Amino acid sequence: MADHDRIAGAAKQFEGSVKEGLGKLTGNDKLKAEGRAEKVEGKVQNTVGGIKDAIRDGVKRH
Repeated sequence: MADHDRIAGAAKQFEGSVKEGLGKLTGNDKLKAEGRAEKVEGKVQNTVGGIKDAIRDGVKRH
């Protein structure tokens, strides 16, 4: 079962990509920067979820 953080992180990365793309398309530097920041937040959250999954899987195996 995937951790909630991984799912939320992936969603945040997607939203950030959309915002960044819209910012590029419209020339809105603020929107572009917000999108990049959301993508980074999503990557961090996804990584945390992966670590939680690995720990949980490691505990189940022992």
